[in-house]
Amino acid sequence: MTKVTKKLTCIECPKGCRLAVDVDNGKVVKVAGNECPKGEKYAISEIENPARILTSAVLSQGLALKMIPVRTDNPIPKSRIFEAMAEIKKIRVKKSLKTSDIIVENFMGLGVDLIATRKAK
Repeated sequence: MTKVTKKLTCIECPKGCRLAVDVDNGKVVKVAGNECPKGEKYAISEIENPARILTSAVLSQGLALKMIPVRTDNPIPKSRIFEAMAEIKKIRVKKSLKTSDIIVENFMGLGVDLIATRKAK
């Protein structure tokens, strides 16, 4: 890979700074356009190790809701989103839940929990 400049819009604060990020071999070498230190941190994370909070729903059995909305409690690597969705499809909830109850602890060994975002009885 050669040196390239990528354009990003920072989402860390309401300013929405337009960033120009110089990348060499997958590593950030320069960030320009940020008006605060958050922009540089965001650019480095987004280029070198992008991660997202995953939101979805799991099937239930014997509960009033047929689908229980869920999310990870922390971001997971963006490269593992499709694998995580395949794992979520296998989950069946059979007991009542409160909002923020853990459905799967240490989801996929990623150090994050899969939690309910709505109560279900």
